[in-house]
Amino acid sequence: MTTKTTKAPLPSARLATARLTTVAALTAAVLTAVPLSGATAGEKRHDGAWRGAWATSPQAATAPFGPNWSQQGFANHTVRQVVRVTTGGTKARIELSNRYGTTPLRITGATVARTDKGASVKAGSVRQLSFGADRSVTIPAGGTAHSDGVPFPVRALESVTVTLYLAAPTGPATFHHFASATSYRADGDHRSDRDGTAFEETSGSWYYLTGVEVGGGAPARRDGIVTFGDSITDGVGSGPGVNNRYPDELAERFAAAGKPRSVLNHGIGGNQVTNDTVWAGEKGIARFKEDVLTEPNVRTVILLEGINDFGGSLPRGVVAPTPEVSVERLIAGHRTLIRQAHARGIKVVGATLTPVKGSFYDTPAVEAKRDAFNHWVRTSGAYDAVADFDRAVADPSDPDRMLPAYDSGDHLHPGDAGYRAMADALDLDAL
Repeated sequence: MTTKTTKAPLPSARLATARLTTVAALTAAVLTAVPLSGATAGEKRHDGAWRGAWATSPQAATAPFGPNWSQQGFANHTVRQVVRVTTGGTKARIELSNRYGTTPLRITGATVARTDKGASVKAGSVRQLSFGADRSVTIPAGGTAHSDGVPFPVRALESVTVTLYLAAPTGPATFHHFASATSYRADGDHRSDRDGTAFEETSGSWYYLTGVEVGGGAPARRDGIVTFGDSITDGVGSGPGVNNRYPDELAERFAAAGKPRSVLNHGIGGNQVTNDTVWAGEKGIARFKEDVLTEPNVRTVILLEGINDFGGSLPRGVVAPTPEVSVERLIAGHRTLIRQAHARGIKVVGATLTPVKGSFYDTPAVEAKRDAFNHWVRTSGAYDAVADFDRAVADPSDPDRMLPAYDSGDHLHPGDAGYRAMADALDLDAL
């Protein structure tokens, strides 16, 4: 495939609500569950009774855009983090990651509670968490831990607050950079506090917390969805604390239809499919196994990633450029992700790359690659279905540019309305 191609004509009717187009019939192999004997050790930790309610992808400590708490870590601190779950149940547990730690991580104690306002939680809702019947847990370097399940009725789209007390020095922290949410920190042990007055420091990142899982209520079914990608999946450009990322909007559509689903966000701002980066996580073809294939009861993954592969080689002065990536190399990366998913019986929805005209990625070379890759996504038949996010948010009068009403202002990331249009472009029945 060359880097120049003729653009497919845009449909004349309602570009912003372009629907998900399914590819010819799915193979039986894709729709058949994989037996447990084929699962990895990471996947075997799930007993089938749990489903993901919220998730994020961990990253190594970094601070390319200003200070956060990851590089120094914590010592005699309590960290309180608020997340919104996409599906409900009658019990809950959390997942904590020390994937990028170089020493064992000691969690002195943890709680889960119903969110009130800011760092406050609702009276009577605090539940102490245990780990193998102990209140504390030590997570080895590179490791992950789940708490024991605790009775904790929660509804779809309800916010919950997870609080960690870290008594001993942690060293650099495994974290998630762009949370589009506020985390809180206090000196000393405040894991059981109802009010938030002790939490005087704030951060726009998540620390150690990588999942909330629920059980009970509706029977556990293999119908979960993982959204995998870069900053446009991560929600950069959406308002802070309002849960308007496109995966959030998708979860709201399912809930409004009376069919709440597990919708898990595994986007990392700046991430690439083919290149590791010093600030935006491991390359997608490496992290996919740990971030996606270890999630419980997942049926579908939506792949939206590649614009950073094409634009990351441009010298922009914020972060170090990465090696140039051809269209052929990005396609090979996506085929690798598809193979990994299909080997686990997971259906793959491929998404076209959204417009970049007017952004810091706007060059003739990047645009030619974007066009060529999108043509391949639409026509190759490599995926089980295609989500045409490009056409969903493009300006009908200038298809290389995002519609101004959908633009966050940097001409690369959608704003809240743009993320809503992306979610509306997905056919719930096809998913």
